[in-house]
Amino acid sequence: MRPDGPRDPVVGPDSGPEPPFPLMLDGKVIKGFGRGSKELGIPTANIPIAGLSVGGHEDVQSGVYYGWAGLSPSAATTSSKNSRHADAGAGEGSTAANPAGREQTAGGEQGAVYPMVMSIGWNPFYKNSVRSVEVHIMHDFPTDFYESHMNLIILGFIRPEYDYVSKESLIEDIMTDVEVARKSLQRPAYEKYRRDDYLLDFRNRSEVAS
Repeated sequence: MRPDGPRDPVVGPDSGPEPPFPLMLDGKVIKGFGRGSKELGIPTANIPIAGLSVGGHEDVQSGVYYGWAGLSPSAATTSSKNSRHADAGAGEGSTAANPAGREQTAGGEQGAVYPMVMSIGWNPFYKNSVRSVEVHIMHDFPTDFYESHMNLIILGFIRPEYDYVSKESLIEDIMTDVEVARKSLQRPAYEKYRRDDYLLDFRNRSEVAS
C-alpha cells in the first residue's frame, strides 16, 4: 500500500546516475490499456515488455522511473507541426510544455528528445494480468504516434509500485512522480544525457515506423 508522509522533491544523487543506471531500452509504440488519457488524464506511450530484455534488464524492479525519451521522425514531425495542447490518445504528452526538447538531423531524418517518467509493472490498482511498460512524455502532442519508435535512457528510480484505495490517490501520486522527474532531470549531471546519441539513433532499429 501507499505509505503516508511527504515525498522527496528529487531522487538520485546530485553527482549523477549510479549503477545500474543509466539503463537503455527501446521499442515501437503500441496500443496499451487506454486508461492513461481517458481515466487518469495522464496519457502514456506503451512499448512491448520485451524491450526490457535489452541489456539483460528483464528482471528490473517494478516501479516508477525517470529519464529521457527519443522519438523517431514521425512523432517529432507531428509534434513540431502543431504545438497546441490537445488530447492525443496513447503517446501524447503532459500538462506542461517541455523546455528541454531536442531535435536533430540524423541520416536525413529528424527525431526529438523529451523528458519522461515511466512505470514498469503490473499496476495493482487495475489488477493487470500482464506486466507493462508505460511512458509518460512531458510534452503535448496533437495526435497519437502509434508505430513510431522510442529510445529510452532511464536515469533513476522514483518509487516502488503501490496499490491504491482510490483513483484519486493514484492520480495524485502520478502527478507527484511527474514533478519529481522534472526536477530531478534539471540537474546538470542528468540533463546532459538528453544529448546522448543513443536517443536519436534509429538506424539500427528493426521496428522503426515507415
